[in-house]
Amino acid sequence: MTPGPGATTPAPRQAGRHAGDTGHPGRLTGFRIVLTCDRRSAELAAGFTRRGADVLVAPALRIVPLVEDAALVRATEELIATPPDDLVVTTGIGFRGWVEVADAAGLAPRLLEVLADTRILARGPKARGAVRAAGLREEWSAVSETTAEVVDRLVDHGVTGRRVAVQLHGLADDHLLARLAAAGASVTTVRVYRWGPSPDPSAVARALDAVRSRTADAVVFTSAPGSHEFLESAGRAGCRAEVLDALRGDVVPAAVGPVTAAPLVAAGLDPLVPDRFRLGALVRVLADHLAGTRVRRLVTPGGVLELRGRATFLDGEPVSLSPAPTALLRVLAERPGEVVTRHRLLDSLPEAADLHAVEVAVARLRAALGHRGIVETVVKRGYRLSLVGTA
Repeated sequence: MTPGPGATTPAPRQAGRHAGDTGHPGRLTGFRIVLTCDRRSAELAAGFTRRGADVLVAPALRIVPLVEDAALVRATEELIATPPDDLVVTTGIGFRGWVEVADAAGLAPRLLEVLADTRILARGPKARGAVRAAGLREEWSAVSETTAEVVDRLVDHGVTGRRVAVQLHGLADDHLLARLAAAGASVTTVRVYRWGPSPDPSAVARALDAVRSRTADAVVFTSAPGSHEFLESAGRAGCRAEVLDALRGDVVPAAVGPVTAAPLVAAGLDPLVPDRFRLGALVRVLADHLAGTRVRRLVTPGGVLELRGRATFLDGEPVSLSPAPTALLRVLAERPGEVVTRHRLLDSLPEAADLHAVEVAVARLRAALGHRGIVETVVKRGYRLSLVGTA
């Protein structure tokens, strides 16, 4: 079965091996990743779970196709009656959906006839593929896969007095449309699908909680509307500042491309973006980043301690830790072999009131590790993670 919205998909188990055995782990074993997308969420989740990750599917929005939308039919009729000189195709799914709606309304033959005489510019290879699948031919396709490059091309070649139709892809790029109008074009927009509310608000709430509590390692965004709405959801829940703080440090924001990343950048974040704006490339670049920067191996008196995202392993065996001991261990692991004061450890514990909470968390951590010497007490100073070598 493929995971649905809100589903938490456990990392796959290998037959004949303990689930936590890291002798040959998936690259993302121990990591928890939040997906904020609706469309193709199962495909994206599978890409991460195959690598061992735990995935929380929490679509911030859902795509509502306008298959029977009267406004789209009217827009199509108007475009046929007054053909455009130029057409900007921004998404493959959007263009295909438009042709399907036109076909259901008996307008497809006339629409395609009109577009055959129109200069078509595609935002990227997916849009180009949809144009060609409809029996049409684009004049030009953007290398950067951005609407901005398409608009630059049109403006540079001159659009004064030309009718330009733009197939929208969710959020309207108002400033880009304004550039065309300012350059003298008469701009018409064609909205093929719209965004509706999340199909699983409870999953979004869990995702926000996972981010703010740092129990998630990464959040994946695949559309600009989804990026914007995730942050808006945090605002409505009263935790926007906490979510942004987490996404600036412990939790990695990852976006499929610069358009998707734009709302995150505007909020002061620095999202991870692959060189190729594809879901497969996004999975690979995030896996490389997490495995390369968020895995630590330390040789302790009790064995090789491995911290992988939110998970902990000792000599390949999983160590079950509650939030407080987990937070304490990560602070100690940031400075292995060095003394960390009780007050510094207290600051890392969620909702801890006094230094007694540190002592309780240390006791629980030692019990879970099964070897008291891994976490050493330094009298009147604090605690340190004891090392005997390098992994």
